[in-house]
Order: sequence, then C-alpha cells, then structure tokens
Amino acid sequence: MAYERTESNRRLSPAQRYFLNFVQSESSGGVMLLICTVIALIFANVPALQDVLSFWEIEGGINFGSFSLQMSLLEWVNDALMAIFFFTVGLEIKREMTVGQLSSVKKATLPVIAALGGMIFPALIYTLFNANDPITSSGWGIPMATDIAFAIGIISLLGNRVPIGAKVLLTALAIADDLGSIIVLAVFYPTHALNFAALGIALAIFALLLLCNKLGVCKGYLYIICGIVMWYFVLRSGVHATIAGVLLAIAVPMRSRVKQASFIDRSQTLLDEFKELAEGGEHANDSQQTIIHAMSENMDSMEPLLHKFETNLQPIVNFFIMPVFALANAAVVFDSSAFAGGIPTVALGIFFGLVCGKPLGIFLFSWIAVKLKLADLPENTKWKQIFAMGILGGIGFTMSIFVDNLAFTDIITINTGKVSILIASLTASILGLIVMRMVTKEK
Repeated sequence: MAYERTESNRRLSPAQRYFLNFVQSESSGGVMLLICTVIALIFANVPALQDVLSFWEIEGGINFGSFSLQMSLLEWVNDALMAIFFFTVGLEIKREMTVGQLSSVKKATLPVIAALGGMIFPALIYTLFNANDPITSSGWGIPMATDIAFAIGIISLLGNRVPIGAKVLLTALAIADDLGSIIVLAVFYPTHALNFAALGIALAIFALLLLCNKLGVCKGYLYIICGIVMWYFVLRSGVHATIAGVLLAIAVPMRSRVKQASFIDRSQTLLDEFKELAEGGEHANDSQQTIIHAMSENMDSMEPLLHKFETNLQPIVNFFIMPVFALANAAVVFDSSAFAGGIPTVALGIFFGLVCGKPLGIFLFSWIAVKLKLADLPENTKWKQIFAMGILGGIGFTMSIFVDNLAFTDIITINTGKVSILIASLTASILGLIVMRMVTKEK
C-alpha cells in the first residue's frame, strides 16, 4: 500500500526524504522481508550464531490473579502478531470487496477465478507427490498461497513497463488468494481438538461486534478491546488464533456515520474563512494554516474506522510484524542429510506446486473465464503477461511458511518444507521477473 505524499515532504532533508520514499515505496515491504529472511538464514547456518536462535524459546506472558497466559516468543509471534497481520489482510479484503477491485461481480470474476486455479493446481500437484505418505500428505495447503508483499515488490522493480491492468489483477488475485488461504487454514488446520465452549464465547463476541457495527458504533477502542478478548478465546478454542483477526476485520465498520448537514456547514464555514484570509495578503498565512488544520480534522472526523485501522497498521505490518515473522520462522538449517536419500516428496510437491502449479492454474482458469465470457482481460494486458504474472504468484513465503508450521509435527519435515518454500519462492521471483521483463516493453 502506498502512503500519501504531501507538499511538506519537499522541506525534508535528503536523508529524511530518502527514508520517507523508502517507506512509501510499494517494494519496501518486500525488501525488509528479504533482508530479515537472509539474516535468519545466516544465524541458523553459522554455528557460532546458532545459540542466538534460542531467544525465540523464551517464555513470556501475562499473569493476573488466577489468570495466566504463557507462551514462547515464537508462539507470541505466530499466534498474536500474526493475528494483527491477518486483521490487516482482512481489512484489505473487506475494502476491496466493498469499494475496490472485488466490489462487483464483473470486477471480482477474473481475479477470483484465477486465484481459484492458482490454489487448486498447486494443491493437486503436491498431492500427486505426497498422497501415499501419511507424514507429508497434510501439506497440500502449503503451495496454495501467494505472498503479496514479495510479489508486488518484484513487479514494482519493472516500473511502468508492466501494464496497470496486470498490476491491479495481481494485487486483486493475491487478495482473493489470501481469502482462500484463510478459509483453508480455518477449516483444515486446527491447532488442537476443538473446545466448543471457548469457540462459543468467541463467536458470541463476534456477534456482539457485528451488532455494534449494525448500530453504527464506531469507537475504535471498543473493537480493539473486544478483539483482544475474542483472540484469547479463539486461541483456547483450537481454531488457529489468527482467525480472530479476520473475524474482527469483518466486524469493523466500513462506513462512517455521515452527518451530512453539519459536515457541509463546517466545511463551508472554513472555506469562507480561508477565502477571506487569502484576500488579506501574505500576513494571513499562519491563520490559513490553522484553518487548513481545522479542515483536516473535519475530514478525519468523517474517516471510516476501517480506513483508520488499515492506514495505521499497514506500516506496522510491513516494517515490524512481517520482518519479525521472517526472523522467527525463516531460520532454517540447510541440512544436506535430509536429501541424502534423494529429494524428499514434500520438497518436490512444494517446489513444483509453487513454480509450476501456480502459473498453470492462474493462466488456465483465466483463459477459461475469458473464453466463456465470464470475465474480460484487463485493459492493455496480453495473455503472455498473464502467464508471467502467474509465475510471480508462485512466491509463497509468508503464508506458505505459516501453513508449513501447522501441517507437520516432525521438525525435519517442517524444516524441509521451509527450505523448499524459500527455494521455490526465489525461483518464482527470478523467473517471474525475467519473463515479465521479456513480455513487456519499456515506456
């Protein structure tokens, strides 16, 4: 997500401007994710640094009277911080389905169908390799996801060579893909046996939040407090705790309660005052700035709660939560003994699922949708660019690693899966960048 640039940016020092431009860049989130992944891999594979990784095993939590919630730092990252990540993803999906690229049947058809193909084919390919292995057969959900931060970061490296329609389609496809992955995660990868009492309480809180939304309650602190309590009971229910983030996003109001008359009157009054001061010459500048600030506050009062949450959380997710997730989960030891008896089927399933299944599924389902006149190609976009975009869809990383942690219990299989995800995502990044560059023209 690009952050709004203002005229005040021009008054910043070169160092400040460089930093701000980095934060605002579409590719910056992917860059941070890549840096932290490399750091984690170095710590995992340099013997002198490996002891540092025990940091993630430190226990910490909350103790209040008879209440106690204790987890390792790794669990806090995967269960708590990633719930915020899922909350932000849920907000983005909700916005796109309401006013964005998925807001109508016509807009949503192509990316949703393409995402469906990009999930089915990788899962089938993985299953072909692992159907007969009870240890690895449950990992079919691993190659189904696309990492939107990496994919958008890679495509942004090509600048305006890539048609805007292809960029929009990739973004919408990744969002639809995230929605599908969340559903798969909730249904097929519970963390332990269901506790129906805890699940019932969580759903009751969710229903209360939906009622608040319906009644027009837009107090951010109410949704945050109820969201934290709901997260706790989802954690105790056996459904993965991160699903609480998605439920909270569904409940957050999309629209603000518009008091049209008072907003118009206030805006008109401020505009009239600004105009009067503008006729007063340069000395009125300070007073004009005060009025501009009042206009901004007037606009902020009308900003939907969903947009406030999304705007404030996006930089936190991009520059803290996802990098920390990479540091905690990408620390994989490259152990050649795991491949001593040949390439494991879990590695083959993940690699070919992401690198081959993704582009084939996305391209084929897109082609069928267009040929059946269910959807149209984006403007100025060609089929070869759709295929290149499908290759970039094979960048799994964040969600794939997340599912890998849930799909297996054997540490060797988990690490083999992570290594395979990293290799497959790197391969998809390089191939996608090369092919997209070949099929687009410099403008």
